[in-house]
Amino acid sequence: MDPREFLRLALDPLRLTLLGRAAEGTVDVAEVAAAHGVPERSVRAALGKLRGAGLVGDDLRLDVATLRRLAAALPQAAPADPELVGEGWSEEEAEVLGRFFSGNRLTSIPAVHGKRLVVLERLAQEFEPGLRYEEAEVNFTLQMFHADYAALRRYLVDEGFLTRADGVYWRTGGRYDPSLAGDESPNGPAAPGDLAAAEAPEATQGS
Repeated sequence: MDPREFLRLALDPLRLTLLGRAAEGTVDVAEVAAAHGVPERSVRAALGKLRGAGLVGDDLRLDVATLRRLAAALPQAAPADPELVGEGWSEEEAEVLGRFFSGNRLTSIPAVHGKRLVVLERLAQEFEPGLRYEEAEVNFTLQMFHADYAALRRYLVDEGFLTRADGVYWRTGGRYDPSLAGDESPNGPAAPGDLAAAEAPEATQGS
């Protein structure tokens, strides 16, 4: 059985009820027939199709092993681009990035705060310390990763990875190589993780 065949079977209301009952325990044919207002022979016929497909065993219980095989047959998302994860991340952080990125796209915004911080810090790497960005530029960069760029932009500001003033944004958080940004900051090179101490940069991007 493949996933399409499973869907064809499960879309029938009676068979779907039987799968639910089988997941809870042994199917009671008489109880299901009464609940659906159908003859018991109709329930037995539907049950026979599920047994023939291997979804329900001879004990009239759900065959979990068949469902696991079906799940394994589903298309798998592409792994995160190795260049996106890069170096400098802990094993735990790399695991989080691998879970929420497929290729170069963010599949979803993590609901758990700690995991969201890891994703946000990775997105912050797209903005160079010492450069100012118009909101349209920030939106353009973020939408390359996820459709909800407004939420990502808000999170980046709320968590201190970006700072906004007078309609422009600049990076103020996240790990970075200070040798790449020290000349742009009026306070000189900052220590790693000390971007928040820098004032609004004078340099602009694309102008």
